[in-house]
Amino acid sequence: MGYDSIVLASASARRSLLLTQIGVRHRAFAADVDETPRRGEAPDRYVGRLAADKARAIVHAGGAPDRPVLAADTTVVLDGHIYGKPADEADCIAMLAALGGRRHAVLTALALWSDGQLRHALSTSHVTFREIGAEESRRYWASGEPAGKAGAYAIQGLGAVFVERLEGSFSGVMGLPLYETAALLDSVGVMRWIAP
Repeated sequence: MGYDSIVLASASARRSLLLTQIGVRHRAFAADVDETPRRGEAPDRYVGRLAADKARAIVHAGGAPDRPVLAADTTVVLDGHIYGKPADEADCIAMLAALGGRRHAVLTALALWSDGQLRHALSTSHVTFREIGAEESRRYWASGEPAGKAGAYAIQGLGAVFVERLEGSFSGVMGLPLYETAALLDSVGVMRWIAP
């Protein structure tokens, strides 16, 4: 049995565009979950838990009775510390100062709910930043782009100027690793490139 569309458990325009890029029809619904890390929770377990919680939230709300639900969560990790979304300008400046001149990991976990089962995948990429000054960070915050972004930057946007090196998945750093996403969707028979 195949599926001609899925539900994306995310209000992220980036994730929706990435699914469209690989020809997956979908409807998007925001999944409201608590994103607070648990005490002692490893970063990979943290993103995996949030992705699973998002998928379950949509399923339990009755948002996808007859089609798979795909959810994702992304976090930035440096020296074992999880860098989520910046709370304000000061938080953004502090994050970029910490990441500047360093190599950090970007973890994106996927969770796919289909036929009563939850399947998982994890993409790990490494990004090296150049040094970033406080004034440049302030101007970047004023652009509006860092708000709502893990690690306070968007690699596909203005934040690309900070990136000296990328090892791994560009789409994974954006928030939806397409190789892993396609493999998960293939495993449950989701069709791509269907003519309208």
